[in-house]
Order: sequence, then structure tokens, then C-alpha cells
Amino acid sequence: MTDRNTYASLRARVREFCKDFPDDYWRELDRTRSYPEAFTRAMTETGLLGALIPTEYGGLGMCLAEASVILEEVNYSGGNAGPAHAQMYVMGTLLRYGSEAQKRAYLPKIARGELRLQAFGVTEPDAGSDTTSLTTTAVRDGDRYIVNGRKIYISRVQHSDLMLLLARTTPLDRVQRKSHGLSVFLIDLHDALANGLTVAPIPIMMNNETNKLTFDNVPIPASSLIGEEGRGFRYILDGMNAERILIAAECIGDGHWFVERATRRAQERAVFGRQIGQNQGVQFPIARAHVNVEAADLMRFRAAEKFDRGEPCGAEANMAKLLAADASWEAANVALQTYGGYGFAAEYDIERKFRETRLYQVAPLSTNLILSYVAEHVLGLPRSY
Repeated sequence: MTDRNTYASLRARVREFCKDFPDDYWRELDRTRSYPEAFTRAMTETGLLGALIPTEYGGLGMCLAEASVILEEVNYSGGNAGPAHAQMYVMGTLLRYGSEAQKRAYLPKIARGELRLQAFGVTEPDAGSDTTSLTTTAVRDGDRYIVNGRKIYISRVQHSDLMLLLARTTPLDRVQRKSHGLSVFLIDLHDALANGLTVAPIPIMMNNETNKLTFDNVPIPASSLIGEEGRGFRYILDGMNAERILIAAECIGDGHWFVERATRRAQERAVFGRQIGQNQGVQFPIARAHVNVEAADLMRFRAAEKFDRGEPCGAEANMAKLLAADASWEAANVALQTYGGYGFAAEYDIERKFRETRLYQVAPLSTNLILSYVAEHVLGLPRSY
């Protein structure tokens, strides 16, 4: 059975790599709200960021389960894989549905670090999680498409050369189902920025660059279309399953980090003449947090292994993300409570990681929507939204 000892050599490799990026590196980036450029460059140079790219295109040719271990270990080391993780889950759409010409044009350059694919343009101000209601359009005009519309909470645009964009190519009133008529494009951000795309940063509570995008008659080549026109929603769903599994792994890394820090603090801190970890009121919450992280870990591997076998894994991917996000958030609260007032001081890193892991209760899909999905698609209850 897959467990935390699986892929031991890969875990050791990532942990060794992360020694070059200790707590004070991430703490300073958080203070200055800076992008981890050195970390992302090093991840690329070691091949870890190209884990999912097949060896024939210059990558490591790993499966999703292995890729999830990489991101887990980054977060377990005290880092934050968020600024780099998109390249892994966005990659799946290009790998599964891109043409051979597109793969050969982009994948080797991404693997070498000549290009970055870090931006994922799906969410919109008036659609949110209701992806099929998005209003950004891409209208065919000869050998190009003209894109108009808005996107929001699109991260890493300033640090990406390419973006995967979901837009409507057939008007909603001309399709049988709302999920039809959506298409995926791999666009050159530099060209788009020079031809009508505007980017407005959004300050948020943790160090994660995210933005509002406005497309004003932005031309993109017809060759940027991934797969067939109108089938983009299906393609994106595959990518979303990968995204949820990979982010579940990051939450598991966070969860283990919080449990380990809380345990160490409970052993070292003495009040009223005894270790605080001797008190059941302190040790029981830490123990429960550990149990829940371990349980979420098993669901992560179950989902990843189904994905790697090409089996439907929507339910497992969603449940893995829910369980892992809940477990990491529980562990974050336990760690902060164990540290007491010291947990709010930046030098201990608890408050930084606390803010980072809180995001995953909401993004990339809120826990409530996951529960709605499970109720409808697993349990057969009526659609609730």
C-alpha cells in the first residue's frame, strides 16, 4: 500500500534540494511580497519542475503520484510550492490534448527553463466556480482568434511566458449544454500584453501574486488552439483533477510541517514546571491533527494512482483536496495554539504558513462545492446549485 515511505529516494532528493531554501529565505520573500525567482529557477534546473514532461521532450517523465510527492516535500520543508506548482497541473492539458507540433514547440523549452507555463486563465469575476458561465470570448477571424473578456485571480502572470486560456468560441445560446462551445488556447503572454491585454495586480493576505486580466480585442494565432474547438471544458476538467491532487499533496506537506513543529514545541516548552506536551489538552489536538493528515495522505495517493492509470478520478481528486485542506487547516490551528503568542511572531514561521494553507479552504475550489459534488455525483442526491 502507498504510504509516506513510498518514493523514499525522490523524497530524499527533494529534501536535499530544499536545504538551499531554508525558512529565512521564505520569510524574507513573504516580508517583501517577492516572487521566489531563485527557487523556481533551481527547480527547473534540477528537472523537478518538469517532472511530468516526458523524457522524449526533455523532462523526467514522472507520473502524477511522483509529482505530488515533489510538491508535498517542498511544503514539508517549510517552503511554498504555490508559486511554481501551476506548471505541473497546467502541463496535463498540453500533454493529453496538444498536437505533436505544439508539444515539440513548447515542452523542450519549458523543460529547459527557456519558457514558463505558470498561468491558468479560467476564473472570471461574474462566473467564479461556475466555469460554464464564463463570458470571455474567442471569435475566429481568418488565421487568428480575437479575445475579449475579463479574468480574475490569475496568478503568476508576471512570471510566465505562456498561459492556458479557457474562452467561449460558440455563443451560449447556440449550444445544447453550457459545457459545450468552450475552447482552450495556449497563448503567448508577451504578444498578448503588447496587443490589448492589461494586467492589474490584486494584493492578498499571503505572498502569492494574482491579478485581474482584461482582454480588449487581443489577437491570438489559430494555432494556439489546444485540441478541438468547443471541447475545452472536458480538457480543463482533466487538468482540474490533477490540480486538486497536487494541491492536496501540498496541504499534506503543510500538515506534516505543522504537526512536527507543534510536537517539537510541546516537547521544548515548559510551563509550571512541566513540558506542555505532557498535558492531554495540548497533546490530544496534535495527535488528532496527525491522524487526519495521515488519512488525507491515503486519499491523495488513491486519487493520484487512479489518475495515472487513466481511470475516472473526479470523486477521489475532490475528496483528496477536501480532506487534505481540512487536515492542514486543523494542523495550522493546532500549531498556532501550541505556540501561543509566539506563533504570531514572524520569526517562527507559523503565522506565514498559517496564512498560506488557509487559502486551500477556498481555492482552487471551495470545500462547500466539493461537498456539493460528492452529494450529487457520488451519493446521487439532487443538484443543490
